[in-house]
Amino acid sequence: MLFRCILVFLLGLGSSLRAQQKFADLGDLKLENGLTIQNCTLGYRTFGKLNPQRSNAVLVPTWFGGTSQQKANIANAGNMADSTHFFVIVVDALGNGVSTSPSNSKTQPNEQFPLFTIRDMVKSQYELVTKHLKLNHLYAVMGVSMGGMQSFQWAVSYPSFMDRVVPIVGTPRQSAYDVLFWNIELRTLERGNYTTEAMKTTGLIHELNLFTPEYTQKKRSAPEATAYLNQVEKDLSTKNPYDWASQIRAMLTQDVMPGKTLQEAAKQVKAKLLIVVATQDHMVNPAAASEFSGYLKAPLVELTSNCGHLATSCESEKVTSFVRAFYGL
Repeated sequence: MLFRCILVFLLGLGSSLRAQQKFADLGDLKLENGLTIQNCTLGYRTFGKLNPQRSNAVLVPTWFGGTSQQKANIANAGNMADSTHFFVIVVDALGNGVSTSPSNSKTQPNEQFPLFTIRDMVKSQYELVTKHLKLNHLYAVMGVSMGGMQSFQWAVSYPSFMDRVVPIVGTPRQSAYDVLFWNIELRTLERGNYTTEAMKTTGLIHELNLFTPEYTQKKRSAPEATAYLNQVEKDLSTKNPYDWASQIRAMLTQDVMPGKTLQEAAKQVKAKLLIVVATQDHMVNPAAASEFSGYLKAPLVELTSNCGHLATSCESEKVTSFVRAFYGL
């Protein structure tokens, strides 16, 4: 058993190390607000191989601020998007600093970068899959947090393009609490003129809401919390505030079908969904995702630990087990 676990780990690690950063040139990407991201490129990594039927592709959008490199382990053998079974495409979402973003755009840098939405992220990924990878169908779309928001949007925007969708601690529509939380982060950056100091403060707000107060209290003592605070500031001081703000603005506008109820939006969905929520999530409120699952009569996996938004890590075995079963593995 020990040998098998080590072998699985090494196989998975090897697949992660072999996957090189790739880029797809999308040209000028027209956004739903009528603006354009000029010379748009989308970063991505692929793991595993397409089967002869080209029917085993799984798309994984990145979380808020995350990159395809950080998400590579999801394709490890035994994980949720097991690359020994699937052709896994991990996509860098617009604004993450790898794909075209305020921080790396030569023609629209920083505050000149146009406002984009979750739907625009999904549109760019659809172009990657269809025009560059030449795929006309996906087996599944699966994402965590902001990746879960993108997964919900895929289910509504391109309802027949995939067989399964797995949104994990995401939401199809922002709640009042979400709007309050994300605006606090955004306004901290705006009022701090997007400086490193503003980014540090924003990062602390973000870190506080990742976990529940109960988890934080049990995790570390008050003296340890001060040292932890200083480390968080140091780590997040390297984040680009314009990139951070651009993805927050995208999440703030998230609504899978504006002007319609979630029940009406659910009628557009054709794929099978497995929805995962964290019941004590202080970052992405689970209510809308739970409501959506009811309209779809889709299985709902509830993570109940006090880990908050990061219950996916604390209960990773549970999540992986449900997702792999949903995929028939």
